[in-house]
Formats: sequence, C-alpha cells, structure tokens
Amino acid sequence: MSILSADKIKLNVTVKDKYEAIRIAGQLLVDAGHVSEPYLDAMIEREDSLSTYMGGGLAIPHGTKEAKSLITSTGLSVVVIPDGVEFSDGEKAYILVGIAAVGNEHMDILTNVAMIFSEDENVERIKNAGSAEEIIEIFESGMEE
Repeated sequence: MSILSADKIKLNVTVKDKYEAIRIAGQLLVDAGHVSEPYLDAMIEREDSLSTYMGGGLAIPHGTKEAKSLITSTGLSVVVIPDGVEFSDGEKAYILVGIAAVGNEHMDILTNVAMIFSEDENVERIKNAGSAEEIIEIFESGMEE
C-alpha cells in the first residue's frame, strides 16, 4: 500500500475552520485503514497543544505521541483548500498534509514533506493541481531524494 494514493487526496475543499480541515485530512487516513477513528481526536488534541501550521500555506496535522498505538500503517493525506483556512495568528493554510506514521518513520516523512514544500513551485503546483495524480507525481519525485 502506497503512503499516498488518489483516495487520500481531496481537491477544492471548503471548510468553516481548521478543525473541520483537520478532520477531513484525518478521515482520509481512517478510510484508507492507516489509523483507527480515535486518531482524529488525537489530531485535534495535537493542534490545540501546538499548532501544526508550518508556514507558507502548509499545515501538517498529525496525532499526539500517545496516539501512536492507533496507527496501523504509515500514510499521508492531502487536502487542498483554495480559499485557505485560518490556522494560527491570521495565517492561512491552503494545503494540509495529514500524517500517520508507524514507529520512527514520521521524522523521515516530515523531512521529505518539508523538502517538497521548500520549493515554491511545488506549493503552487499542488495548490492548483487539477487531479490527485498530479499531486502524487509531485510527492513521488520529492520522496525519492
């Protein structure tokens, strides 16, 4: 099972707040079988204790350390919000990358995601992607390095 697949990508999403956005990112991970349902609450809990907004229009919601046992396999979800959603101090996130990682894989994944998003061109391509396949292509080329 790929850590990112078309069924874990949602484009053109409209949300009322960051919590709805986080739940959508988390639900994609639940539906794909990477995590169990309570992981969603752990993602919200994590956001309340420390914002997962990374800057540059990107947020990387994930669960708390205590939620590790709720993860069955490593996976990513991507939610693209064209109008953005306020995340912290007036900063808007346009792209959410939900993460569930088994063991110590989360550091490698976070590093890879950071590398992908360190290139403005990738951020724009993901924001304006017309299909899930376009996003997968960007991630796969960024994850290989």
